Amino acid sequence: MFGKVGNFFSETKQELNKVTWPSKDELWQSTIVVIVTSMILAVFIGIVDFFLSIFVRILLG
Repeated sequence: MFGKVGNFFSETKQELNKVTWPSKDELWQSTIVVIVTSMILAVFIGIVDFFLSIFVRILLG
């Protein structure tokens, strides 16, 4: 049982050494892209929700 757990952590460490980690600049740029994309999507959903709510109010009277 403990041998399998030790083997798992050993293999995990080997795989993590193969990973190409992003630099600080790449990480920062990716973070900015995610934040800007989230804001754009939030504005789009807000606008669609606003017009759909108006449309539903008109339909229901």
